[in-house]
Amino acid sequence: MLRISVLRMSRYTGPRLRRVRQLGVPLAGLTRKSAQRHPYPPGQGARTRRFRISEYKKRLTEKQRVRYNYGVHERQLRVLMAQAKNSREPTGLVLLRLLEQRLDNIVFRLGFAPTIPAARQLVSHGHVLVDQKYVDIASYRVHPGQNISIRDKSKQLDCIQASLEQPSLRMPPFLSLDTTSLEGCMEFLPTRDDIPIQVDEQLIVEYYAQRL
Repeated sequence: MLRISVLRMSRYTGPRLRRVRQLGVPLAGLTRKSAQRHPYPPGQGARTRRFRISEYKKRLTEKQRVRYNYGVHERQLRVLMAQAKNSREPTGLVLLRLLEQRLDNIVFRLGFAPTIPAARQLVSHGHVLVDQKYVDIASYRVHPGQNISIRDKSKQLDCIQASLEQPSLRMPPFLSLDTTSLEGCMEFLPTRDDIPIQVDEQLIVEYYAQRL
C-alpha cells in the first residue's frame, strides 16, 4: 500500500500526448504535440464508446488538467489550494495565479524552454537567475518586479535558442523580455485571461472542498 501511495504522489513521466488525449484539452505546459489526429481518449473502442460523466469525474478532470499542465505533485497542489483558500480573492483565481508564479512556469512563459518539464530542468541545472542570483528550485514563487534571466554561460545553449525562435505560447502581458540580454521581468500578477489552458477552476475548488 505504501508503494502505491508513493507512485500516486509522484510527478507524471509517461506518454504526454496520451495524457492530453485523456484530459481532452491541449496542455502547452506539458507538451507541444497536438491531439488533432486522434481527438478522443486513448484505448480500444474509445472513439465510439459513450461515457457517462459523473460530477466527481468532472471535478477530477479539471484538477488533473491543472496538475499535469504545471507538472506539480498532488501534495504541492493541495498546499497551494490551502494557501488560496486563505486569500480574500476568489480561491480558484488565486490557485491559478500561484501556479503561474512558479519559476519553472515563468521560464517557460518567457520562451526559454518549449515545455514546463524542460524549464524545470533548466532551473534545476543552475541555468536560471532571479535578480542576478542562482535559484535552482522550480517551485520558487516569482513576484512582480523580479527579474528572471539566463546566466551568461548558458545563453547560447541550443535548446534555449531554439525555444526562443519558436516559442510554444505568446508572451503574456504580465511578463516582459529583453531578447538581447535574455532578461525578463514580471510586471504585475497574472490575471485570469493569462491562463493558457482551458479549465474551470471552480470545479477544482469544489473537488478540494471536502479534502482540505
